[in-house]
Amino acid sequence: MAIHEHECRTHRGEPFNLGALQGQVLLIVNVASRCGYTPQLGELERLYRRHRDRGFTVLAFPCNQFARQSPETALDFCAFSSSQYGVTFPVMQKVKVNGAGAHPLFKELKRQAPGMLGTTLIKWNFTKFLVGRDGRVIRRFAPGEKREALEPVLEQVLDEPFGG
Repeated sequence: MAIHEHECRTHRGEPFNLGALQGQVLLIVNVASRCGYTPQLGELERLYRRHRDRGFTVLAFPCNQFARQSPETALDFCAFSSSQYGVTFPVMQKVKVNGAGAHPLFKELKRQAPGMLGTTLIKWNFTKFLVGRDGRVIRRFAPGEKREALEPVLEQVLDEPFGG
């Protein structure tokens, strides 16, 4: 199933139309509020604000699978990320990214972009998947990779014409 065909829900539990983002470059990230990488929310927001007019969107999915670092509801996570880091990009429902209960979107992301040594597991919060305008995963970024590593790749993808 293509990335844009997956069913997703907002932090409020309302249906979110991923298909409406077809033609945009996406950065899909599993996030947490109590992680050493949580300050990356500010970096992701700066990246989003800098490139959104070029057809770029960040989608954040709170995840509590790693050391219970996001125990709050998705609604509370959204309020936290907005007040602490000024997040304006979409925050989605809380999901699992590994195991039998993994969200189908993350199963597909991992299938298209396995990690080190071909593993499909997501090892920690703030694993990032860069998705091209055509819905294919271009690259998987490890949790510790910051905006400086991601931005040159993003710039290149944003410069490519849709369908090109």
